[in-house]
Amino acid sequence: MDTPGYVILSRLGSQLRATQVLANNLANADTPGFRAQRPVFGSVLQRQPDPALQGSTAYSIDRATWRDSAPGTLSATGNPLDVSLRGEGFFVVETPGGEERYTRAGRFALSAEGRLLDLDGNAVLGAGGPLVVGPADTRIEVQGDGTVRSENGVLGQLRVVRFDAPQKLRAEGDRLFAADETPQPVARPEVVQGTIEGSNVHPVLEMVRMTEELREFQNAVTFADREGERLQTAVDRILRRRS
Repeated sequence: MDTPGYVILSRLGSQLRATQVLANNLANADTPGFRAQRPVFGSVLQRQPDPALQGSTAYSIDRATWRDSAPGTLSATGNPLDVSLRGEGFFVVETPGGEERYTRAGRFALSAEGRLLDLDGNAVLGAGGPLVVGPADTRIEVQGDGTVRSENGVLGQLRVVRFDAPQKLRAEGDRLFAADETPQPVARPEVVQGTIEGSNVHPVLEMVRMTEELREFQNAVTFADREGERLQTAVDRILRRRS
């Protein structure tokens, strides 16, 4: 394969990656707290090996994927265990292995033992550990600062944390994030009870982006096909001259 073939192959790889990211966004358009992702591409320049030739060859490279931090729309559910955040911050949950994870998806439920759990069954953490609702606590109220109360008094306070470099959070599944840095508490969280933060994916816009990426992919495939035909024609001419 000559240089044009390698260039278009790098472009095809980038277009495939862009399409995969868009497909994942569309698949999570209804996932609470989901953040859309965007690929970042760059160019690798290679100088011409022949000093007589000017310029360089640019190859496309997949550099990274960044996360759109725009908030999703808050939808009222009327469920007292559904909570969402306005502004920055993440709720903190504890996995069965004892590790902390972070989420914007505040659709919580109670276990048979009264532990507050997220959609994946992870324990929701308060300032003093997992939050537990007793059998006599029938009216649950979550205040704006995350304090959880019942008719019997304060049950705890939801931990809401922030990160200095949120783009470095590693996604685990569609709702959870892991972090290498130490989380910082949000001084004044804005917790809204009875609501759920939806995905910040706009399906119509994502479909438009998907159409554009598929068109670019088809153009790259067409170029590759023509390049293959050009090489085959050159080979045929060389073989005819030798015969």
